[in-house]
Amino acid sequence: MKSVQVITGTGVPLKRSDVDTDQIIPAVWLKQVERTGFEKGLFSAWRDEQDFVLNDERYAGANILVAGPAFGVGSSREHAVWAIQQYGFDAVIAPSFSDIFKNNCTKNGLVPVVLDESIVESIWAAIEADPQTSIVVDVEQLKVEVPAADIDAAFPMQSDVQHRFLNGLDDIGITMGKADAIDTYESNRPTYLTH
Repeated sequence: MKSVQVITGTGVPLKRSDVDTDQIIPAVWLKQVERTGFEKGLFSAWRDEQDFVLNDERYAGANILVAGPAFGVGSSREHAVWAIQQYGFDAVIAPSFSDIFKNNCTKNGLVPVVLDESIVESIWAAIEADPQTSIVVDVEQLKVEVPAADIDAAFPMQSDVQHRFLNGLDDIGITMGKADAIDTYESNRPTYLTH
């Protein structure tokens, strides 16, 4: 997992609430053996709709998804996080996330940012007015800045999760950070004779 301090970029206004993981990445995509190529399945049912926001060229290259309340509900599907990342998003801003989806984000390096719904709506308005509106997600300072919309808003994140992002630590990396304690335990562990 790569470390994340500050994400700067543009956003996509996904003005939908209660987006579940099957809408993010339909079950048909879960048959793949590899962990790559999921970006093609991201919101694939909706991408058939001509006016779906990801089909709007104005938002091409955006790296921050700005979604409605209750994003990532439904089944636990790590593939949903992979699809969002592989499409090019580094962060998702929403008023709320399902706990399982949010946890999957933190274990894979996708930054989940919880902001008040009114602030999310202000960001939507800013990026709809100008798709090149700059958005800054600062994981060190735990704040989102959208200067064009006069937004400077704090967001919550547990300190251990923030540490994980700032240092690029997945679960294995966190375990390896305790290598000295593990070695000490193993060297002092009693050995038992087997018959």
